Amino acid sequence: MLRFVVCLVVAGLVLAQALPGPVVAAPGPEPSPGFRGLSLSTPFPNQTVRQGEPVTLTLTIKNYGLPPQVVNLNVAQRAGGWKVSFQGGGRPIGAVSVGTDQESTVSVRLDPPAGARTGTFRFLLTARGQGAQAGLPLALTFGQVQPARMSLQAELPVLRGSGASSFRYRLTLRNESEQDLLVNLDAQSPRGFQVTFTPAFGSQQVTSLPVKAGESRDLDTEVTLPQDVPAGTYNVTVRAAGGQAKADLKLTLEVTGRPDLSITTPEGRLSGRAYAGRETVVKLVVRNRGSAPARNVEVSSFEPTGWKVSFEPSRIAEIQPKKDTEVTATITPPQKAIGGDYMLTLRASAGDASASADYRVTVATSTLSGILGIIVIAAALGVLAVVVSRYGRR
Repeated sequence: MLRFVVCLVVAGLVLAQALPGPVVAAPGPEPSPGFRGLSLSTPFPNQTVRQGEPVTLTLTIKNYGLPPQVVNLNVAQRAGGWKVSFQGGGRPIGAVSVGTDQESTVSVRLDPPAGARTGTFRFLLTARGQGAQAGLPLALTFGQVQPARMSLQAELPVLRGSGASSFRYRLTLRNESEQDLLVNLDAQSPRGFQVTFTPAFGSQQVTSLPVKAGESRDLDTEVTLPQDVPAGTYNVTVRAAGGQAKADLKLTLEVTGRPDLSITTPEGRLSGRAYAGRETVVKLVVRNRGSAPARNVEVSSFEPTGWKVSFEPSRIAEIQPKKDTEVTATITPPQKAIGGDYMLTLRASAGDASASADYRVTVATSTLSGILGIIVIAAALGVLAVVVSRYGRR
């Protein structure tokens, strides 16, 4: 009798190990401390969907304290006629790899049969690893579903700055519908404006992004203006669209403009000729190429030691955008300047805006000085000739 009982116990143990273990789901959204095993979950396992439309749900498989392993995904129960497929990375899958205390996310697509009637349809999904399993019951009910909705809001919808700066807005995109959405982003802006989208705290520009049902995503929208944009108020409309859901948001840019100075001559030639000790007059043009008036423009120079440079006028009250003002510069090299090329730096400045140009001056000695030099040389040669003729034979 004892031998029979022992044999029965051993046979029971062998049979228990040969059969697959029971499907065990992790208790609740977050398992209790010390739990070891697998969990399979989705945010909305029981929901109402539109009749006849396929449904895609996001599944999360998490490994609690087990070694890294491959987890097989299966459908233990499905409603009649429905097709169920697991997807990851845009392709059909049958398993997923999960590390210790890590999780992986996949999608499951449920396609109803043609002509499916109203009612509730039940499914049981399983995740089976090495010595651990988890199950997830689903219930889908055909019925009236609210249309997909989303909202788009800006932390500061109106920004002010100069045309040389970039305008950056922080936006919040909310998926207020009952299904996950892939949202496409676009913008309507004035000609020449560039609008880019970047996930908050990210660096990669995007044109679309996924937003789960009931969740929100923060975005940074940057508007870059063309270089010559005039001062004024401009509007940019940001559009978000995902499925049947759409949202628009108007952003406002108040461009203050900024002056942009340049200094040159009427002909554009930045070189001239001057004589030592004599005044030379040079006509200059100070131009404002910017989008805002340049006020209190000061004209100055940096010249070699001993040179004198003056301007008339030396200060200009205002230069309107795309306008210019003529300035007269008087340049006087020193009396003893040696002939050659010299460089002057001409400057125009108005607050933060400034411009400079190098002007090359070729200095020549005067004609009278040349004649006097020739007379002195001739006189010296004459004296030398007299001395040679008188004393040369001795």
